[in-house]
Amino acid sequence: MSLLAIKGLSLAINGTQLLHDIDLTMQAGEIVAITGESGSCKSMTALSVMGLLPQGSVTAGAVTLDGTDFLQTTEPDLCTMRGNTMGMVFQEPMTALNPVQTIGAQVAEAILIHEQTTKIEAHKRAAALLERVGLKVAPTRYPHELSGGQRQRVVIAMAIALRPKLLIADEPTTALDVTTQARILDLLRDLVREFDMGL
Repeated sequence: MSLLAIKGLSLAINGTQLLHDIDLTMQAGEIVAITGESGSCKSMTALSVMGLLPQGSVTAGAVTLDGTDFLQTTEPDLCTMRGNTMGMVFQEPMTALNPVQTIGAQVAEAILIHEQTTKIEAHKRAAALLERVGLKVAPTRYPHELSGGQRQRVVIAMAIALRPKLLIADEPTTALDVTTQARILDLLRDLVREFDMGL
């Protein structure tokens, strides 16, 4: 059985058809890229998989992750699965982070929401995750104190905090310099190998 199977996915928002019969399958440990010009709905495809579509969205087809069809799953169940089964690295790291919370607290929050653990243990794990993604700054720093590449590493740490089976990276190198882009892509490849997750 495939880790992720998208069959005949179509999406309309307020009557405007955006996606037409998308088919895609992937296995654990596999990296799949969706390419296309700006405005071709790559992000909408990713958001469909996460169940994060705007109001007025109507979908058809099936998006099955680890045997569960997300298009038929209730919002409370999707909330449980986001983070646990699937994680997402959003396009712009500054808007994905809370400017008034430390980076350590934001990574720890993902752990505290989904697991029965203490704050101390969650913060310890958050610090280890930040180190794992190559961030050599204190967890007590705030997002505005970091570079774009460092903020993206925080977002990746948040997305992998619970070792999801699928990691969706929506243009994870946007607005980063070429050297930093290469480092982020290398990091993502390493995480796929280490956690055997789909990317």
